[in-house]
Amino acid sequence: MLKNNDDEKASISVKRILGICLIFLFISGICVFAANKQVKNVKITLANGCEMNIVTSKTKVADILDEKHIILLPEEKVTPDEDTNIGANGEIIITEKSAQEEVSELIAQDTNEANSEENKIELNMDTISQAYSPITEKILVEVQTIPFETVTKNVANGSTNTTDKVLQEGKEGKKEVTYKVKYQNDAEIERTEISSVVIEEPVDKIVQVRAVTNRSTRTTTTASTPVTTSESGISLGTYKITAYCGCAKCCGKSTGRTASGAYARANHTIAAPGNFAFGTKLKINGVVYTVEDRGGAINGKKIDVYFSSHSAAIAFGVKYANVELLN
Repeated sequence: MLKNNDDEKASISVKRILGICLIFLFISGICVFAANKQVKNVKITLANGCEMNIVTSKTKVADILDEKHIILLPEEKVTPDEDTNIGANGEIIITEKSAQEEVSELIAQDTNEANSEENKIELNMDTISQAYSPITEKILVEVQTIPFETVTKNVANGSTNTTDKVLQEGKEGKKEVTYKVKYQNDAEIERTEISSVVIEEPVDKIVQVRAVTNRSTRTTTTASTPVTTSESGISLGTYKITAYCGCAKCCGKSTGRTASGAYARANHTIAAPGNFAFGTKLKINGVVYTVEDRGGAINGKKIDVYFSSHSAAIAFGVKYANVELLN
């Protein structure tokens, strides 16, 4: 029994010795590693004035900053520069660049890019002054044309033998466009539209497609086509002929209904003074119209001819023509 206890004590002693040896070896390794790493103290001063005292094994300024997660902003510089190796008790100072330094860097960057492309540019004071020349603004007004549209009215009723007739010539409109234009070195660099005002509405070109017929007597067409006749009526003398359409600007409403209750139709409806009953046929410039409407300004020897669009009514303007009474 005593022998077993002695054996156990001997075994414990051996284990203790082995443990102490391992600890000694570990501590020696740390000391060797620390010695190889050459740990040193470094003072870092940031651009905002804050100071940091750090312990590092890094030597290069860029590596020290990276290790401490310090990032240089584009407007900052470091002293000494990032490629410099620093010793123990060294100091790294970060400050903001001056305006002159930023300009110098821009010029150096442009020069390097030009050299890399083998396009060497000689920088001088004129080049620099042009790069920083002021931007001026001007207000420019231009008169531009508005193209007219072509409206085709097919009254051929399926006939293949047709002919085209221009009922109304088209006319371009005009608009006044105002721009704000920016210039640098007398060259336009930006243009912004401020406003656009139509000063003259375009007039549609109206083309009628109709069947070719051999009839030479009275011709009857659809409601949108002028009704011409060779029949003579009673001459009423010369009247002032104006034009209007069914818009609110012309009529104060836009329902399309006339004073007689009928819907207004181009080349058919006219507004005449009260001495002409609704349904009266009047011949003006060879076209037969029907009195279906009235107007506050339509009195005396004045007649208002209905058009399907405001632009067409404006294009008609004011005319004087002989008026004949047919019924």
